[in-house]
Amino acid sequence: MSTQANISVLEQARGRWNCGDLDGYLRLYSADAVLHGYANVPPGLRGIRQFYEGFWSAFPGSQIIFEDVFAAGDRVACRFVIKAKQLGEFQGLPATGKSVHLPGLTILRFAEGRCVERWSQVDAASLLDASETRS
Repeated sequence: MSTQANISVLEQARGRWNCGDLDGYLRLYSADAVLHGYANVPPGLRGIRQFYEGFWSAFPGSQIIFEDVFAAGDRVACRFVIKAKQLGEFQGLPATGKSVHLPGLTILRFAEGRCVERWSQVDAASLLDASETRS
């Protein structure tokens, strides 16, 4: 697929996320996709689904905003921010009820129209800040 087609797949996944359609979002990934930079997420769609189900439970209605998207060859790089309210526990952090902005960077490698490998870095310190300022 072309670089533009890969960008389009990522844009469609963001649209599904922002509509609250987890199954639609997960169509981004191949069955054996590997995520790097995600704590304790085993390879494959089952582990990926489990991670995102936990995220969506803690941050219902979260929205992803793409700030920059670049592509070269089989890879798409994206600078993004997730805007959400933490209403549930996430990876040991208790719910705060506070709004958070989680900026991050990700690089996705595509094959046959699906993400087969992904590297991400998110500013998780934002979650710690929200938990410390909890009222």
